[in-house]
Amino acid sequence: MSIAVEDVKAALSQIVDPNTTKDYVSGKSVKNLKVDGSDISLDIELGYPANSQIDAIRSSVIAGLKALPGVGNISVSVSSKILAHTVQRGLKPMVNVKNIIAVASGKGGVGKSTTAVNLALALAAEGASVGLLDADIYGPSQPMMLGVSGRPQTKDGKSMEPLENYGVQVSSIGFLIDPDEPMVWRGPMVTQALQQLLEQTNWRDLDYLIVDMPPGTGDIQLTLSQKVPVTGAVIVTTPQDIALLDARKGLKMFEKVGIPILGVVENMSVHICTNCGHAEEIFGHGGGEKMCKDFGVDFLGALPLTMAIREQADAGKPTVVADPDGKVASIYKEIARKVAVQVAEKAKDMTSKFPTIVVKND
Repeated sequence: MSIAVEDVKAALSQIVDPNTTKDYVSGKSVKNLKVDGSDISLDIELGYPANSQIDAIRSSVIAGLKALPGVGNISVSVSSKILAHTVQRGLKPMVNVKNIIAVASGKGGVGKSTTAVNLALALAAEGASVGLLDADIYGPSQPMMLGVSGRPQTKDGKSMEPLENYGVQVSSIGFLIDPDEPMVWRGPMVTQALQQLLEQTNWRDLDYLIVDMPPGTGDIQLTLSQKVPVTGAVIVTTPQDIALLDARKGLKMFEKVGIPILGVVENMSVHICTNCGHAEEIFGHGGGEKMCKDFGVDFLGALPLTMAIREQADAGKPTVVADPDGKVASIYKEIARKVAVQVAEKAKDMTSKFPTIVVKND
């Protein structure tokens, strides 16, 4: 008994990707579909990294196709293909970096750097090639958080190789200065240093470059937003009103320079006592979600205020690698998947497809 291709497509259109909430046909994930009599083979190509999801996705597709009457052997291959996506008008993506994601906050002390490093590690754990740019020149913390030290190597005297740990490439001014040395620089020097760190680091074919932005909405952030080709931004806040006040300003800044907001992460949403288990909302409740509703952006997730997150980052082994199967790591991984899906659903960058037109006089 032969099965019609149309029937297979109809069955696939009823199977929903749990991460995008779209079916695989409308999501254009079905590739190389072949029907040979009663046997079916196809590829599912995801636009986001999903190592931890592949087996479940393959099983759900096979289960959906087994409902077809008379079906024989079913072969399903699941893989990820991460593409470069559009950036601000007037800029184009870097040659060796497909997508740049800025992690920002309106003010300091809300856990932005901790979120950035765990986001990078979560994307890497899902199979992506990931880099982390520590753009906080005045307070570089990523070398400590990633447990990396030493000086970057240079092969040509003009550029430098990124340092690496836990599968994440990293560049920071912290590798170039003494840890106790204050950066007494004015804005133009800082923005120039950031551009050099970005452009003169030999990033190795990155799917995502996470940029740990300095806090605030001053001229450093504005210059970075206008000169660096950013795919999207993640805003980090706490539920506290004063933090939300500044986070809203940060969000509006990105909107003004044409950078899409991928979503909001709420840190320190609740504290759970290690002794008795009592949960207390020290900094308030629901502020991040309300902000998302006000601006029409996605709420990516809420993280608890726990001693472990701080201790692990201080020890150079952030939560996603220190306790990869723990509850908090699973929240970071879910946030990372949501960010990657948001990026995947943006328009693809086509600048590399356009031929270069050369006008010659005969």
